[in-house]
Amino acid sequence: MFRLQGSKVLAVDMSGDSVRAKNGSMVAYDGQMSFKKMSGGGEGVRGMVTRRLTGEQLTVMEVRGQGTCWFADRASEINLVNLQGDTLYVEASNLLATDAGLRTGTTFTGLRGASQGGGLFTTTVEGHGQAALTSDGPAIVLRVSAQYPLSVDPGAYIAHQGNLRQSFQSGVTFRTLIGEGGGEAFQIRFEGDGLVYVQPSERNTVGGDV
Repeated sequence: MFRLQGSKVLAVDMSGDSVRAKNGSMVAYDGQMSFKKMSGGGEGVRGMVTRRLTGEQLTVMEVRGQGTCWFADRASEINLVNLQGDTLYVEASNLLATDAGLRTGTTFTGLRGASQGGGLFTTTVEGHGQAALTSDGPAIVLRVSAQYPLSVDPGAYIAHQGNLRQSFQSGVTFRTLIGEGGGEAFQIRFEGDGLVYVQPSERNTVGGDV
């Protein structure tokens, strides 16, 4: 149902089914489509309460109909992920679309830093189906294994999946190593077995100068 046209446009072919996408990301459609604005990042009462506590919120729309709908987000690169009953953990700003077979939620993944004491929350996507992620530049997928843990700059992190343990190391980042950092910052460390998606451009993060 999901296919790429080039690297920056997602085409979704529908035959009476539906897809959820970031609000405002539709650029064109043919056939007969209906659009409904929804509150994403979690479903049901528990999801609503979690979003209110965490601020991890998606503004999404449900598109249903017959035909093809095209989506894009500020000319970002688009990456397709196939889920087979597993869970994808993704930054809310990088989630473009999910098909009807997937559920979304919010989970607590750890502390941002020792002195801040704040929580870091991530959007979850689980079930059977396809998800489309955006990245600033072509994303790369890095394998984590027991022998090879991975440390990632939070500004470059997009998503991860698999049996991974996530921890945060404060005080040192890639920029502080070359004398450009300031204040408290952190790295995300992954251990276990799974995949981590990163982008070649860093977003601004709350956890410090990263």
